[in-house]
Amino acid sequence: MKNRPRYDKPIRNRKQALLLALLLLPLPAAFLYFVKTHTAAPVLRLSETEPAFYQEDALFAREEPVTNPYSDLSVPTLICKIQETYFIVDCYHNQILYSDSVDKPVSEWNVMTDQIDKGHTLASDGSVFLADDTERNRILVFEKKADRFIHTQTLPDIGIRPHYLIYREEENSFYAWSSMTGEMYILKREEDSSRVYISEIRRIPELNGIYVRSFTILEDDIYFVSGNSTIIRADLASFQIRETYPVPDAIAGMIQLAWIDGYYYMTVSTDGQGSQDAATIIRTKDLHTLASQDYEDVYSAFIGGGTPYYISYFDQRYYLTEHRLPGHAVWSFSSENGHLTDIKAIF
Repeated sequence: MKNRPRYDKPIRNRKQALLLALLLLPLPAAFLYFVKTHTAAPVLRLSETEPAFYQEDALFAREEPVTNPYSDLSVPTLICKIQETYFIVDCYHNQILYSDSVDKPVSEWNVMTDQIDKGHTLASDGSVFLADDTERNRILVFEKKADRFIHTQTLPDIGIRPHYLIYREEENSFYAWSSMTGEMYILKREEDSSRVYISEIRRIPELNGIYVRSFTILEDDIYFVSGNSTIIRADLASFQIRETYPVPDAIAGMIQLAWIDGYYYMTVSTDGQGSQDAATIIRTKDLHTLASQDYEDVYSAFIGGGTPYYISYFDQRYYLTEHRLPGHAVWSFSSENGHLTDIKAIF
């Protein structure tokens, strides 16, 4: 009797003992135990440690969607189409806009969220919408309710300055890139649920501490643009480096690599010293020729003089975001047989 716990009745089985132990744990520890032991596959559950904020957000307290309060865009980084809705990430206005038409003036677009800090990208699997909250090092999850978007989940501690986010239908996974740590966070949505979790973190150690703004997946390869004056091609599944492509200082500060009509296109923000005077768009058919400065500069087709950012594709056309050039924030264009055609300034 002297070894019996100080309770009125003895513990009669292991199940009862486990329940007692959980009751004695602090609440967070008990919760983590439950998550660990009641999940079919081992995952990193970081999504429950910060609440969604939409209930206290005046933007969503209104019955009708909120119209964009600005008449222009301030450093737009991405324009995309998800299902039948168009989105613009308006980075320096700290908001994401949406519209049923890409032809409306931006002052007539609605605000999806104004609770991001210098966000850059948006992606969706059709059920949930993920946005990188870059300066807060986290991912925000939204769901569409009627004609509005409601913030329902926050995934904190997504590396440092998550900067680029895509959805890969082939894997039912989101890829979220930590731009300063060389880490890729693979996110999945729970089956028959809207909850998103981190399933894996893949790493390129050579990019830890190097500012890399994006990645590009082509077949079973993943390319990282030249934050360290070298483009890296790695195996998508293992992240083992397959090949590197040195680039000259003049185009070292790349933003994105895109495969368009038989060419590798690269948007460039700065040179190796960080000067935006070097901003341009180049293309080549062979990445090996970059080191010898054997590439074509095509920025003059878009007037030039600004800073091009991300290129996207929808409605059978390519779209380019740009800043530093008043009156030209988003472009639309086509490419036929290697020739850029039908170039239009949208905003």
